[in-house]
Amino acid sequence: MDKKENFTFIDLFAGIGGFHIALHNLGGKCVFASEMDISARKTYEHNFRKISPELFENNQFNDDIRNVTPSDIPDFDILCAGFPCQPFSQAGYKRGFNDNHNSERGNLFFNIVDILEEKRPKAFFLENVRGLVKHDDGNTFKIIRNILENELGYSFYFQIVKASDYGLPQLRPRAFMIGFRDEGLLKGFSFPPKKQLKFNMSDVWEGECSREIGFTIRVGGRGSKIDDRRNWDAYLVDGEVKRLGVEEGKKMQGFPETFEFPGTKTQAIKQLGNSVAIDAVQIVAGQMIKHLKSLKQEKRSMKKTKNKGEWSELLVFVKLLTEHKLHLSDKELNAKDDYFKIQKVSTLNLNLDFYIINKTEIKIKNKNSKEEKTIEISSILNEKILEILTQSVIDGKKTFTIPAFDIIQEQLGIDAIKGGTSSQKADIILDISNKEIDAKNEGFGIKSYLGSKPTLLNASGNTNFIFEVKGINCSKMDKINEIDTKTKLKDRIRFIEGLGGSLKFVGAEKHTMDYNLKMTDSLMPSIIGEVLLNFYDKRISRISDIINEIHSNGKLNKDIKYGDKQSLEVKIKKLLIDILLGFFAGTKWDGEYISNGTIVIKKTGDIVGFHVIDLVSMKDYLFDNIKLDTPSTTRHRFGKIYKEKDNKLYFKLNLQLRF
Repeated sequence: MDKKENFTFIDLFAGIGGFHIALHNLGGKCVFASEMDISARKTYEHNFRKISPELFENNQFNDDIRNVTPSDIPDFDILCAGFPCQPFSQAGYKRGFNDNHNSERGNLFFNIVDILEEKRPKAFFLENVRGLVKHDDGNTFKIIRNILENELGYSFYFQIVKASDYGLPQLRPRAFMIGFRDEGLLKGFSFPPKKQLKFNMSDVWEGECSREIGFTIRVGGRGSKIDDRRNWDAYLVDGEVKRLGVEEGKKMQGFPETFEFPGTKTQAIKQLGNSVAIDAVQIVAGQMIKHLKSLKQEKRSMKKTKNKGEWSELLVFVKLLTEHKLHLSDKELNAKDDYFKIQKVSTLNLNLDFYIINKTEIKIKNKNSKEEKTIEISSILNEKILEILTQSVIDGKKTFTIPAFDIIQEQLGIDAIKGGTSSQKADIILDISNKEIDAKNEGFGIKSYLGSKPTLLNASGNTNFIFEVKGINCSKMDKINEIDTKTKLKDRIRFIEGLGGSLKFVGAEKHTMDYNLKMTDSLMPSIIGEVLLNFYDKRISRISDIINEIHSNGKLNKDIKYGDKQSLEVKIKKLLIDILLGFFAGTKWDGEYISNGTIVIKKTGDIVGFHVIDLVSMKDYLFDNIKLDTPSTTRHRFGKIYKEKDNKLYFKLNLQLRF
């Protein structure tokens, strides 16, 4: 590569690589790409194997974005994606997120969301048709913006950009969406000013053309008459009607002369029609990169506003420093007489260790510099202050401040426990001892009942499970998917069954989830399939009740053959423990526990703990208290029939586990 690589990017729904060319020209290195269309993949590899050889040598050119486990994608700075536009286009059926007729192309935006949520890149650049903004009376665009801004915490800028705004002689109005992860007070990106045309359509045709700026290149549809209002490929050149060819299309889209199409001319025109206008992308991306460089990573002040979960974690931290002990719990969350003495408190993201010297003093030691200081903990923390802090967390709504925490945070030098990530099992690290154990650096998770019920397994694309719909044909698809009652998932399943259809379990959508479940037990994916059907069809939510139902309806030995009720209960309890202490749905698990226990903060603000020295209590607590929950069907891409390229129908259900 001639240019110095100063940032990395990924190229999703890559087509033939318009984004790749633009970002490469700006000094970027593509570390991952994804494109499903076979002919477009051939064109992409033909042109980029020399430019980005590692992409292909390292097997980072994916086909189906739905099969990607986000954590497996290499780290990168910028996410680029021209996600499928047909669901929002005037030229299509405009089904939007409901377009399940072609491999779920309508809701593939949420795969982008999963990747942003997992990888947290510095910025994103999304492109789609102008119709996206007004689709469904603006609701589709509102959902997209809300998720990117409010759920993921990115800034959001958009503008309708024409190719002709930035030098190319083509209309091609497109919605450009730009966002940054860490703008803070430096928020203020602006799209670059418009540029003059580099050349016009007469230059493209090398003859006198009746139009200075060309029509938007479409996907196919050759042969329209020049006076047709939908004409896109017929031009009057030197008094003669000419049809747009591949070379003219390349110029209008900004592709270099050296760019080659190994397939047919028909495929080439289709691929050009699906591509982005390179100059427009490159100029806007250049402005985006310039803005990124201006976002200096200055030392931030303590974060004053937090949500209830973040405050709960800090509350646990200071309670342990003040009380110096953690009582173990029975399955009913009652404190036992047995407790751990606490000698040290820390977290994975803090460079500080807090050593408890006595009832009134703690020593704070910097792990890097080895500097240390002793403070009088009783001067900033006592039983009365803990009561005030606890009540403040209980009373708080959404995100809020707790002024009583300010001095404590400043004195201790702590801001947040997790450091902006939820992908860790051990939220807090303790040195503990009792009559059975004397251990250092024991990891504990934190589960809080002060807000909404805590989750054991969060919903995502990684927790989807696929069922084949047997016994009905495609003509029933839309009618089933249009069911929109309060219990729409149950009603859709019942409607399928009423038509003589059935759901046959296929497996986890993501290979990583299937692998992790089989690490627990080889039959676990099939067991989860049966659990999901009982929840969504029969509306039984508590995991222990579902196991009773599976036993009573004879499924134990008839279909899956996973043993008697007791055997199934043992398997499920092991799964719950493995999720609590061991694996994440989106990361391949090695079978080892990352954490050895969990601290529970009860509705009263009191804390109790579970530890592997008493697995029985921990397993019983989980088995009696874990319920299945229904997350957003739109956000997590499940609950509707969709048709795959094999012309078979499928239906997905999502597994979310909550206390």
